[in-house]
Amino acid sequence: MSINLKDLNIKKAHDHLKKGDFSVWELTESYLKVIGEKNPEINAFLEVFDDCLEQAEKAQNVFKEGKASLLTGIPLAMKDNILIKGKIASASSKILENYRATYDSTVVSKLKKEGVVFLGRTNMDEFAMGSSTENSAFGPTRNPIDPERVPGGSSGGSAAAVAMDGALASFGSETNGSVIQPSSFCGCVGLKPTYGRVSRFGLIAMGSSLDQIGPFTKTVEDSEILFNTIKGQDPFDSTTINVSEENTLPKKITLGVIKDLEKQEGIDSEVLDNFKESVDKFEKLGFEIKEISLPHAHYALAVYYIIMPAEVSSNLARYDGVKYGFLKEGNSLLEDYINTRTEGLGKETRRRILLGTYVLSSGYYDAYYNKANILRKLIISDFQKVFEPSKQEVHAIISPTTPFYAFKIGERVSDPLSMYMTDVLTAPASVAGLPAISLPAGRSKNNLPIGIQIIVPYSKEDLLFKIGKDFLGEN
Repeated sequence: MSINLKDLNIKKAHDHLKKGDFSVWELTESYLKVIGEKNPEINAFLEVFDDCLEQAEKAQNVFKEGKASLLTGIPLAMKDNILIKGKIASASSKILENYRATYDSTVVSKLKKEGVVFLGRTNMDEFAMGSSTENSAFGPTRNPIDPERVPGGSSGGSAAAVAMDGALASFGSETNGSVIQPSSFCGCVGLKPTYGRVSRFGLIAMGSSLDQIGPFTKTVEDSEILFNTIKGQDPFDSTTINVSEENTLPKKITLGVIKDLEKQEGIDSEVLDNFKESVDKFEKLGFEIKEISLPHAHYALAVYYIIMPAEVSSNLARYDGVKYGFLKEGNSLLEDYINTRTEGLGKETRRRILLGTYVLSSGYYDAYYNKANILRKLIISDFQKVFEPSKQEVHAIISPTTPFYAFKIGERVSDPLSMYMTDVLTAPASVAGLPAISLPAGRSKNNLPIGIQIIVPYSKEDLLFKIGKDFLGEN
């Protein structure tokens, strides 16, 4: 049979493979054909792995043996900062241009056990620093829906890979908005799990108290399947948590809408109109809507842009050309460091290292970093109050995913503050470490995707999937 990639999800693909309607090799070849046709323009993939069809043959043998799991033979793409043993993982930076991973990340190890096919590594903002995938050392990624526009970032390549039917699903990483926001711009489903529910072992670090790996999919069900595969405590990551799976879903779900959201500066009128339509849709589906207040949420973006650069300055100190990666020699060790980091790191990455070093420096640590952490606790407390089980104020919070839809390439890259505002609506959940999902909620007048964000309490991903399936009509 001919393979209709647009119609496939994980379960449908698995059923076809199990019945023998097509082979894993044929499915993989179909995706490779799309990549060959579209990637020269879109630049979603930095590399297509040369062993894709070998992986497909191995997966097909598992089907022949009758041992295939739901994910066996499913073609996936991986962001360029998630380690796959023997493959280059450059974080889209010149400084790691030729670095080959010496081990598998925990997420990749779990996916390999299921027999997935890794198609290749996807483009990203350098070291995940950006909101548009324009900060890659290897050129920007374009939005498949409108190639003159950005796909979002930092995981723009992973979002674009799914949106252009270059992979059935993909993985990205999120520090603040880096999965949720590109999902909105590209019309995908994007999941940011609870901080600690998915191991960060083998993820090239950006902000260690914020980073989290999450999937891009076409359906909420696919997101749930992939999350259930990669979640779990990991001895290699001390921040991972063990969660009881005995969560019971409420019979009547109340959704919180932030008071005076429409008065927040910078939110596009079309995005607000779409959000109101989404609220109406939820009410028609039987959800209760309630206005809530998060008094400190408006500080979240400022808090993020202090904590994140501070962690960046620490995490990126290792890239100095001494042990591995790019080296530009000088006349002294200090010149080696300066030349290597000046030529090996991009402008935005250097900017964030400088900011982080500044806020951690003597005399400024208390004024900035300590205050940011105090505010972070207040933001967390705000969420805890509205989610308090005894009060049952709300079960989840909804908002637009982003203040605006995908903007044109080059439109914001020269204005960092304007670019940073892209993540203003995702920052509160990211700073608090809460799980969130972005769902396709409609289109703008010029046919660009608009997303809706759902936030739930810690480790309540099952509630997230329930609400998402109801909204998209998957139940």
